[in-house]
Amino acid sequence: MEQMESIASYYEEPLQDSLLQHIFNHNNDPILLCVWCFLLRKNFSPRFLLSSVYFLATHKDTGTAAPSTTSGRIRHRKRSNEVIPEVNKTNGTRLLVDDKSKYKSMLIRAYSSVWMIGGFVLIIYMGHLYITAMVVVIQIFMAKELFNLLRRAHEDRQLPGFRLLNWHFFFTAMLFVYGRILSQCLVNTVTSDMVLYRLVSNLIKYHMVICYSLYIAGFMWFILTLKKKMYKYQFGQYAWTHMILIVVFGQSSFTVASIFEGIFWFLLPATLIVINDIAAYFFGFFFGRTPLIKISPKKTWEGFIGASITTIISAFMLASIMGRSQWLTCPRKDLSTGWLYCDPGPLFKPESYTLPGWIPHWFAWKEISILPIQWHALCLGLFASIIAPFGGFFASGFKRAFKIKDFGDSIPGHGGITDRMDCQMVMAVFAYIYHQSFVVPQSFSVEMILDQILINLAFDEQEALYRRLGEILQQGIEGKS
Repeated sequence: MEQMESIASYYEEPLQDSLLQHIFNHNNDPILLCVWCFLLRKNFSPRFLLSSVYFLATHKDTGTAAPSTTSGRIRHRKRSNEVIPEVNKTNGTRLLVDDKSKYKSMLIRAYSSVWMIGGFVLIIYMGHLYITAMVVVIQIFMAKELFNLLRRAHEDRQLPGFRLLNWHFFFTAMLFVYGRILSQCLVNTVTSDMVLYRLVSNLIKYHMVICYSLYIAGFMWFILTLKKKMYKYQFGQYAWTHMILIVVFGQSSFTVASIFEGIFWFLLPATLIVINDIAAYFFGFFFGRTPLIKISPKKTWEGFIGASITTIISAFMLASIMGRSQWLTCPRKDLSTGWLYCDPGPLFKPESYTLPGWIPHWFAWKEISILPIQWHALCLGLFASIIAPFGGFFASGFKRAFKIKDFGDSIPGHGGITDRMDCQMVMAVFAYIYHQSFVVPQSFSVEMILDQILINLAFDEQEALYRRLGEILQQGIEGKS
């Protein structure tokens, strides 16, 4: 039995099914048959069992057998049907586009994309608050994938509760970021209820103190959990956690702010990144020949150029479609979910442009109507097609540094959530900065001043301000009369 166990352990390799060939070579030698039965008793891998059944079925009646070995020792050989596919290159500058295995990957990727786009459209229809909830869910999945990159099971077993500390910092950062971004919307939502209004006002007033206290509690927790011979690992995890918080919440603050400025300023940039990604995959899949960048060998110049042209044209066309919907263009000032009605503003009102004289006479239109926002959309499309892909290149280099293919496997054919958000993070920051710099008027407005009054003044102070403004207005009216 010991001899059988030693022989069986020898065959615990990926090519265990070669043992069956030797059974036939030795005319169904009973010892080898016993070894094979022993392997079955050990509940060997399903791959081994299936390959064994296949070998018996294909050789039982044909009487074919593999060539016998000259020595008494059984050696593993690479089977003739095990071919390692190679990608032909010419001086490292040409790529092969007719790899058959990639068609299956394309189908899986397309199937996942359809589901993601369908769910995305549904959430957009549901409104601002649900889009923000979607962003929160995405952040949680991103943090989970990034936390797992540097974790080692052996060290974590010796540090019970250490993972919980990472999530403590995560939710503290979430409270800080969303508390600052949504404070005004929250105040506007509860102004009709005096009790809730006072409670929310106090929470906003002491919001920073609450967040700082939670962070200090986590900091002390970390110090108290320091363990001898684990210092380097623990401090590495501490630094890694804070870097994740910067990456995840740094861009999300801009994303959520853009959502409440109008879904348009979130939807158009996000859609352009999706279009650019799909177009780059399509053009690279069918026409890709020339590598674009060494850090990401699957990217090609053909895919990059084709995607850029497609994205810029799509930006101009989509801005015209989205800009005519008040649901997408109106800003949300509270946390309600009802329908929106507002003055769309000059950017979303069509303007007529007379076509120049060199346009052929057979062209049907002599005058076209264009929304001013479409010119801004061209800038967004240019950034999404040329600059934002470098977020993907950065992620590719990061994954190569850690020797991983994807950040996760939550999306079939796409990898993890983080793999889909690399370019979106770069685009979200640019979209918000562009909106604040070139679209929003720089002067103070009545709404901006009113928001500051509601969020910074107590109810008694607001009453005093109201009476004071009434006196000033009354004096002004009497002076004119």
